Amino acid sequence: MPSSLRFLTVAEVATQMRVSKMTVYRLIHSGELEAVRVGRSFRVHEHVVEAYLSKSFFEAG
Repeated sequence: MPSSLRFLTVAEVATQMRVSKMTVYRLIHSGELEAVRVGRSFRVHEHVVEAYLSKSFFEAG
């Protein structure tokens, strides 16, 4: 499956970002992380996670 069509579960996003699932849910509910609701669960497009991580980087020091 091409990455342009790949949706991740909350657990997969949490693993990729190295945070808890609750943190991912907070980001989704606050609107910081765009997600699609599928039934009772959420799916996050892979490019949304990459964009969020890239804008979160900052220079230390």
